[in-house]
Amino acid sequence: MAITSTNTPYKLRKRGDRLFFEKNGETISPWHDIPLFADSKKETVNIVVEIPRATDLKMEVSKDEQNNPIKQDVSKGKPRMIADVVPFKGYPCNYGALPQTWESPDIKDTETGIPGDDDPLDVCEIGDRESYCGEVKRVKPLGAFAVLDEGETDWKVVAIDVNDPLASRLSDANDVEASFPGYLDSLKTWYRVYKVPDGKPENDIALGGEVEDRKFAFDLIERCRAEWEKSRKGYPG
Repeated sequence: MAITSTNTPYKLRKRGDRLFFEKNGETISPWHDIPLFADSKKETVNIVVEIPRATDLKMEVSKDEQNNPIKQDVSKGKPRMIADVVPFKGYPCNYGALPQTWESPDIKDTETGIPGDDDPLDVCEIGDRESYCGEVKRVKPLGAFAVLDEGETDWKVVAIDVNDPLASRLSDANDVEASFPGYLDSLKTWYRVYKVPDGKPENDIALGGEVEDRKFAFDLIERCRAEWEKSRKGYPG
């Protein structure tokens, strides 16, 4: 089964329980082959949606499989589901990964002092447009906050789909509160407690719970892109 990812050259093909990406008839990696930046000025980025808002299947890019298909995470031998955390049902955003980025577990994060989580950089896309697993979206980064999760730093870039009706009104993290009152606080709370129903402790939101601004988010993206480039060349860290 092939599905065209909206307004992109990519197609999705389901093989068993894996979702593969294709371009021009060739299977590609959503992590390594989709470009990070979506425009020549580097003002917008591409994200690969793994978990659409209000859904509860824990889907993720498989780092260790050839071509890095999207698959459902497994915990204790069972497909992983995410419990509802009031006021949200399922995930509170369109959650995805930034291609061509990596949070290295081999170096301490420059802000938190705690190593990264060995994954591509995560994105919380906060727009209202319905999404689907495997969609490649062009988004505008607005800010970022850091989750400390089981001894690892896990940054979340807050962004909005460039095609969302509110995108023109949002340029920085401070603009989010005016259009989505209380949303960022609820989002941080969700990331702090979402693993508690699974019997795990609460996470911490680093740096006093601050959501850093747009400039910080772009600096973070560039830093994680550089770490990805090093990893592709076989360098440590």
